[in-house]
Amino acid sequence: MLVLVAPGQGAQTPGFLTPWLDLPGVSGRLAEWSAAIDLDLVHYGTNADADEIRDTSVAQPLLVASALISAGQLFPTQDDFARLVGAAAGHSVGELAAAALTGVLSERAAMELVRRRGLAMAEAAAVTETGMAALLGGEPEIVLPHLEKLGLTPANVNGSGQIVAAGTAGQLAALEADKPEGTRRVVALKVAGAFHTHHMAPAVSVLQAAVGEVEVGDPRTRYVSNKDGQVVTGGREVVQRLVGQVANPVRWDLCMETFKELGVTALIEVAPGGTLVGLAKRALPGVRTLALKSPDDLEAARELIAEHAADAAGPAE
Repeated sequence: MLVLVAPGQGAQTPGFLTPWLDLPGVSGRLAEWSAAIDLDLVHYGTNADADEIRDTSVAQPLLVASALISAGQLFPTQDDFARLVGAAAGHSVGELAAAALTGVLSERAAMELVRRRGLAMAEAAAVTETGMAALLGGEPEIVLPHLEKLGLTPANVNGSGQIVAAGTAGQLAALEADKPEGTRRVVALKVAGAFHTHHMAPAVSVLQAAVGEVEVGDPRTRYVSNKDGQVVTGGREVVQRLVGQVANPVRWDLCMETFKELGVTALIEVAPGGTLVGLAKRALPGVRTLALKSPDDLEAARELIAEHAADAAGPAE
């Protein structure tokens, strides 16, 4: 059973869209989305530097666009996706890509919503100097109380010995100086705010207003939610979870538990892949994984699909 996942903010690197532009139709789709959201995706995905694409309002649309472009090379139609993929999920902003791929949102609606999301979260992040840092190693029963003591939020519980803390710059500095017992390293992330915490509350109301008139369908492929790792079968519930998720923790550990329960045998992470495959290698032993980093990986991805998609369940259960 094949699972497809889309990465979250921090996965972007300068120029990561460049090789995809050589593929037929890609430039046209990016130009269409760029016009719709008033953001030059080609420029930011090819020529912009690391600081420019660290901007939340830029990074989030770029990541959803790259996820949709790369997935489209493997699954040309939504029928193909529904037939071949057993479950789909996205990490944080990647959930919007997963919503489009599973049929909850159109690609255009996903791009318009992610633009609104990115702008609203950037505005919320500007109120106070905040950020996020990954704690590598350590046991949750030790790490979580330590974060609470410092006033930090476990914004991403990623499993495999990784928890991402979020809070003010001062709180993160205190964490660096006073790591929880058993934590090997604290690594600052390439994000511009304390996402998935109370600091993002203003963005929730903006996104809630934005989804009011969006056309929504029920997922045609199992959609696994960051909120609690559950399979969500109603499109409107998916959208409401997308709204609330902005200010609530990402439980990727529970998503991976659900993949395991569903019987996953292979996992593909769409572009710019790598982070979620790394987590899956540790949490899902025996599962074949592939990170779709560039078009050079497409042939291997197609071979993996041919080997593992035969048992895809089709419509969401």
